Amino acid sequence: MTVISTHKDVEALTLTFVAEFDAGIAQVWQVWQDPRRLERWWGPPTWPATFDRHEFVVGGQSRYYMTGPEGQKARGWWTITAIDEPHRLEFDDGFADDTGEPVDPADTVHMVVTLETAGAGTRMTTLTTFANPEQLEKMLAMGMEEGMRLAMGQIDEVLAGALR
Repeated sequence: MTVISTHKDVEALTLTFVAEFDAGIAQVWQVWQDPRRLERWWGPPTWPATFDRHEFVVGGQSRYYMTGPEGQKARGWWTITAIDEPHRLEFDDGFADDTGEPVDPADTVHMVVTLETAGAGTRMTTLTTFANPEQLEKMLAMGMEEGMRLAMGQIDEVLAGALR
């Protein structure tokens, strides 16, 4: 599995994932930049993602949904807040309604993804910051930690060019 550590810090309102891949930084960057690659791993294996929109620029909007085993759809949105290609990506992430638009733009988490060289490969650190302790606990109760671990576990397959 690619995730080598997770750390929940209730005091700092953060959840951090560290993953390592046997691929260069530019290749790992593509799993975020390219919506077709992104949807092959964003979401656990039983909840695959589909990105309807992915504007990979600062201020850009992404709209996606994950489809569950019974056909149910969980929708989400991103607003990209910073890009330092190919080393850093920041975005706000929240729940969306049936049209893909934010349910509550104030109910977001902020994610920071950093990529750095680790030996012959790449270390990806994903830091999620929550608005308050209640939001952190709600997201953990919904399975965010395990879901992200399973989702990131699919990146090696994407990097290898295998289809889901």
